[in-house]
Amino acid sequence: MSTYSALPGGSWSLGDLTVSRFGYGAMQLAGPWVMGPPADRDGALAVLRAAVELGITHFDTSDAYGPRFTNDAIREALHPYSDSVHISTKVGGTRDAQGGWPTARRPEELREQVQHNREVLRLETLDLVNLRLGNAEGVVAEPIAESYEALVDMQNEGLIRHLGVSNATTEQVAEAMAISPIVMVQNMYNIASRQDDALVDMLASEGIAFVPFFPLGGFSPLQSAALSAVATRLESTPMSIALAWLLQRSPNVLLIPGTSKAAHLRENVAGAGVTLTADDLAELDAIGG
Repeated sequence: MSTYSALPGGSWSLGDLTVSRFGYGAMQLAGPWVMGPPADRDGALAVLRAAVELGITHFDTSDAYGPRFTNDAIREALHPYSDSVHISTKVGGTRDAQGGWPTARRPEELREQVQHNREVLRLETLDLVNLRLGNAEGVVAEPIAESYEALVDMQNEGLIRHLGVSNATTEQVAEAMAISPIVMVQNMYNIASRQDDALVDMLASEGIAFVPFFPLGGFSPLQSAALSAVATRLESTPMSIALAWLLQRSPNVLLIPGTSKAAHLRENVAGAGVTLTADDLAELDAIGG
């Protein structure tokens, strides 16, 4: 059995990199409100190592988480990295003393963030860098060329292997694609928040990954009578069904649910493997309708 067949969803190609569609998001490894070090550092390292043991090869992080504490944990747990492990990170924002998320997308700011990621993760070349757009409240319709071109310059210098965008409008995705190829779009999306349905399908036709952040609702966990009903019928949990729905939504959807507990990670992996019938999917699709 291959590494990827052992995980729900199998694999996907990010350019010349093959990753598990079931990945791991490191945001929850930081302290409360994604500030400060992990409450349980040993537990944080254990969950990262458990992810590798399960066959997960896609790890999502950001220099802004902590800030830097999640990257520090990834390096401590996994470096030197296996050839199969691929880390995607985000730039375009930073943190302030109050825990806010101010934007930082000037070319010199982006270069500093890329350098911080390289240094803390101990990587000469970052596998994938997503340009985080908009702000903490959501997407913002604005030009992105100056910021994205700055990342393209760093890609040409060999500091970055592949590029993507995050928290982006459909128009911003198109703008980025017109400048230089992208391999990923990372936006808020889940069974109840379906505003990017058309974008998911367009990206699938182009062979580009779509990575939903807050796949389980984020700070406001998903609540739905229909979701609970399907979960009860299948003797599963609402969160497992929500993950399974995402994997079956489209083959280009990659999951990065986060947790700070190895046991919870194993539950997420097992739960996402639930097979949903056409009737199940029809019932669930109506939630976001």
